[in-house]
Amino acid sequence: MAKRNLYLSNTPIDEAREKYMNALDFGALVKYETIPVTEALGRITRNAVYAKYSSPLFNAAAMDGIAAVSKRTEGARETDPVILKKDEDFIIVDTGDPVRPPFDCVIMAEDLTPLENGDVTIYASASPWQHVRPVGEDIVAGEMILPSAHRIRPIDLGVLLSAGILELEVVKQPVVAIFPTGTEIIEPEEEPKEGDIIESNSRMFQGMVQEHGGIGKRYPHIVDDYELIREKIAEAVKTHDMVIVNAGSSAGTEDFTVHVLRELGEVIVHGVAVKPGKPVILAVVEGKPVIGLPGYPVSAYIAFENFVAPVLAGMTKFETDQTEYVDAVISRRLVSSLKHREYVRVKVGKVDGRFVAAPLARGAGAAMSLVRADGFCIIEQNQEGVEAGEQVKVQLYRSKREIENTLVVIGSHDMILDVASDMMPNRYRDMFVSSTHVGSMAGLMALARGETHISPCHLLDEDTGEYNVSYVKKLFREPMAVIKGVGRIQGIMVKKGNPLNIQGVEDLTRCKYVNRQRGAGTRVLFDYKLKSAGIDPKNIDGYDREAATHMAAAALVKGDSADAAMGIFSAAKAMGLDFIEIGSEEYDFVIRQKDLQLPQVKAFLEIITDPEFKKTLTEMGGYSFERTGEIICVE
Repeated sequence: MAKRNLYLSNTPIDEAREKYMNALDFGALVKYETIPVTEALGRITRNAVYAKYSSPLFNAAAMDGIAAVSKRTEGARETDPVILKKDEDFIIVDTGDPVRPPFDCVIMAEDLTPLENGDVTIYASASPWQHVRPVGEDIVAGEMILPSAHRIRPIDLGVLLSAGILELEVVKQPVVAIFPTGTEIIEPEEEPKEGDIIESNSRMFQGMVQEHGGIGKRYPHIVDDYELIREKIAEAVKTHDMVIVNAGSSAGTEDFTVHVLRELGEVIVHGVAVKPGKPVILAVVEGKPVIGLPGYPVSAYIAFENFVAPVLAGMTKFETDQTEYVDAVISRRLVSSLKHREYVRVKVGKVDGRFVAAPLARGAGAAMSLVRADGFCIIEQNQEGVEAGEQVKVQLYRSKREIENTLVVIGSHDMILDVASDMMPNRYRDMFVSSTHVGSMAGLMALARGETHISPCHLLDEDTGEYNVSYVKKLFREPMAVIKGVGRIQGIMVKKGNPLNIQGVEDLTRCKYVNRQRGAGTRVLFDYKLKSAGIDPKNIDGYDREAATHMAAAALVKGDSADAAMGIFSAAKAMGLDFIEIGSEEYDFVIRQKDLQLPQVKAFLEIITDPEFKKTLTEMGGYSFERTGEIICVE
């Protein structure tokens, strides 16, 4: 009489999973390959991906009409129209056409009247750069467009190709061998007789493996024969990354799987405390996971989700998608047309126990806003919009769990935030950084409204020469803290070779300038420098033209539409520009004292003091770390 398997245990499910995951060396199990971007849908990036080209590559018309010289439209109005001469004052352009000097604006076709000689009449003046998409508006060469461990979506493919990326290093999909076992089972196409069981679990496993980022290879079923089962498993372990054996995992007289696996390798767990799904075998053979799943379909499904799926996630860094919705507070007023249902791209985070949604760019050409978005705030047809602070329903791109573990960062822009957001999920599983760039002052206002955990800030107090602390004292009436970030070099970014020989802010009165947005620390510093030099901002051509980030400003200087911009050294270096140093400043992080104990904040603090973080910033250039990570309490 055959012996029954007496080794079936009743290990608690969490304990079983933890023991098994700890028994596997995922560093050795995870493999990588380089593939064409066009074949990368659904794959997971190995490293952060940086743009090769800007998009648009040039200043482009955003409307059909004419590209004109804005100064020659001055004074035009309904009662005193202006006639523009073809090829002298304007050229005809379609949407997407280049807008080259001396032309610096686009007037829509419906806002002008053609004359018989080819000239046109206009009835309103045009402001510089109206209806023009500046170079790098969507994507800036050198900026991170995708982080590591990111699952490629259809929108990502378009952005990657637009940015000049043709190949991508991704996590290799593990190949999983699937063996049904049992003398009583038959293939679906066979005619069943009494005692036969049509085998279907293996096809389900194939689909589930694919859902979880692997490649399932289903093999013909194996009869209940010890030597045959042993031979097939031993062979499969050598040629596959993982093996699933279905049925034969219980305590029956012909359940050979556990004996085979003990002979070939090590059985970590046999039997878990879950119903249905108890007879599970978790083994390691030649360093590879081999899992025995029960034969009953429901038991097999539950066991797969609890044990195979986590192992595949560790091998692929792949998380399956499930559409989720959350109720969130919208951080900014949104006005919408009554004619349409609108999907507003938003960043979402959980701050002080509530979800907060921060709207991203709404323009049709802003593809990167889809990449950066965590989800959609849906404004229904016949709804005029939503007010700031109102509760909205958000359809999530990312899982609610990820968003709850995300550190929300709103404030001043710096490339170090990209570095931190790339390091966070690699160092701390299921922890992320979400950053929105609105400028130092707007970031502090968002912090005051409870919409962010941390606000990056570099605001200079002209009276004391101190950075950030005095502003925190003025704006907040609760215990706050300033986490010292980095020292960074600010200066004037100019074209390679400095063709206009710009040496300081005094020389900016004779060039085309691009400024940062109001409330940005860089703009505050620039205003301070202008005031010290006795320069009226009205004498700066482009003072009112704004760029949202250092990289965007650098991209405009690299193109034809600006000669100079204030910015940080690392942005100038990344874009291949020359740099005239103006001085160093302190780029810090403002936070409520009570939030210093949040796990995401602790993880962020560890990252910014990590030697690898500092090494990366040193390579980028323009940073110092004398006080990085120091916490100043502000009462």
